[in-house]
Amino acid sequence: PLNFVRDDLEKDGVIPDVIPADPPFHPKALLVVTFPTGQEALLGNVLTKTDTADEPTVAFTPMQVPDVADEPTYTLVMTDPDAPCKKNPEFREWRHWVVTGVKAPSTSAVEMDNLAAQLTKPAVTPYYPPSPPPGSGEHRYVLLLYEEPNAGFSISADAPERRNQPANRKNWNATMFADKYGLKLIGVNYFIVVG
Repeated sequence: PLNFVRDDLEKDGVIPDVIPADPPFHPKALLVVTFPTGQEALLGNVLTKTDTADEPTVAFTPMQVPDVADEPTYTLVMTDPDAPCKKNPEFREWRHWVVTGVKAPSTSAVEMDNLAAQLTKPAVTPYYPPSPPPGSGEHRYVLLLYEEPNAGFSISADAPERRNQPANRKNWNATMFADKYGLKLIGVNYFIVVG
């Protein structure tokens, strides 16, 4: 039912630049990303640095009910494959945000129309807003939602994702990160900011 997401990811090159083409990605959740300015990521729409300056809220609707008794937790990632520019992405990928322990909103929150996911742990990589260099053209900012392998999932204190100076954020790879930790990609969204 979410094949249109994959179509857009392929059209804008998110597949294969961030998400491998093989095995084929089949979205299992609709990922909604809303910034405090009210602007949303809409599968490749153009936003400004001002629109995206502050950490967004996220919401997601799993398309399949998990077959486990425990409530699943998720990891959220935001990455830029176009650093420093799309023509010469020598810093691909630039890690902007990594949060573990994300949970779907509680039933009572949904009943109150609060669909925002719950960020239950401090960010492993704190949010770093889009800041493409002037004249660098379009940058795709890709948000990836992964299901975690178990409820006690955590990232070790000495992991590269905890080194958060700008120089430590470049040349990261979301797919290798997910493979290392047994994370399963279930939802994606992205937006563009022009440098």
